[in-house]
Amino acid sequence: MSFFGVLSITPYALYRYYTADLTVAIADSFAIISILVAVIYAWRTNNTVKPGLYLAIIFSTVATIVTLKLGINGYFWIYPLILFNFFMVSPLRALTIMVTVLASVVIYHTLHPNTVFPNHYQMVSFLVTCLLSSFLTFIFAFRTQHQRERLENLASHDPLTGAYNRRIMAIELNKAVRDTRSMRIYSLLIMDLDHFKNINDTFGHLTGDQVLVDFVRIIQASIRENDQLFRYGGEEFALLLPDTNHDGLEVVAAMLKKQVSSKLYSPAGSVSVSIGGAVLNSKESYPDWFKRADDQLYIAKQAGRNCYRIAAPDNLSYQAA
Repeated sequence: MSFFGVLSITPYALYRYYTADLTVAIADSFAIISILVAVIYAWRTNNTVKPGLYLAIIFSTVATIVTLKLGINGYFWIYPLILFNFFMVSPLRALTIMVTVLASVVIYHTLHPNTVFPNHYQMVSFLVTCLLSSFLTFIFAFRTQHQRERLENLASHDPLTGAYNRRIMAIELNKAVRDTRSMRIYSLLIMDLDHFKNINDTFGHLTGDQVLVDFVRIIQASIRENDQLFRYGGEEFALLLPDTNHDGLEVVAAMLKKQVSSKLYSPAGSVSVSIGGAVLNSKESYPDWFKRADDQLYIAKQAGRNCYRIAAPDNLSYQAA
C-alpha cells in the first residue's frame, strides 16, 4: 500500500511544485514523508496497527485539504481514500474517519459556498455516493474481519476444550526459546490425566470429553492471564509459564494438582493429574526443553501418579506428593 501510495502521489506533488501550488504540493510531500516514516516504524517494530492508523489519519487530512483547495479536481481522491482507510484500520475506525472527512467538506462548503462544489445539488450527489461507498465497504470489511477472526480461532484452538492447539504450542514455545536472549525466564508443565482411558472405555467418549472440558476450565481459572494452556494430545496438556523460576514452578504444579484432584470428577469419582515440569535453560532448543519436562511427567507416573516432578538445573528432580 505504501509503495503504490508513493508511486501515485509523487507525480502530483512534483506537478504542484512546478505550477507553484504550494499548499497542495506541501500536503502531498507530507503524505509521502509520512508513508516512509510509517514503513520504517512497521519494519523495525513488526507493528502495523499504529502506523496504519497514523497513515489513515494523515491521508484523510491531506485528501481533505486537497479537496477543499482544488474542488472538483480534488474530491475524486476521496474514493480511493475510502478503500485505503478500510484496508489500513478496523472497519469502525475507517467509517468514523470517512464520516469526519465528509463532514469537514460539507461544513467548509456551507461556510464558503461555490468554493468546493458549483452548487448544493452536486455536493449532495457527492455526499450520497461517498457515504454509500463507505457503508458498503464497511459491511464488506466487517464481514471479512469477522470471518478472519473465526478462521484464526479455528486454526489456533482445540475445538473441544478451547485450549490452544499443538500448532500454536510449537510457535509459542519457540518464541520463548528466542526470548531467553532478553534474560526472561520461562517454565513449562506437561500434564496428563490419570487413567483417562478407563473413563472413556467405561462411560463413553461423551463423558470423557466432558472431563477434558472441565479440566481445562479448572486450569484456566487457576492460572495467570499471560500463562498459556495447550492441548497437544488426547488427555495431554502443556502449560507455558513466563517469568516463573524453579520455586515458582513447583508452587504452581502443587496448586494445580490440588485443584484438579479436589474439583475434577467423572462418574467413577475424582480424577487426578500427573505433572512434569522444567525451566527453560539458556541455549536450549524447544524439543529438548519439552523432552525434559515430559521425562519428568514419566517419572511422576512411575511414582504412582497424582503427583508432580520438576527438573532441577542439575537435571535431578524435585520430588513431591
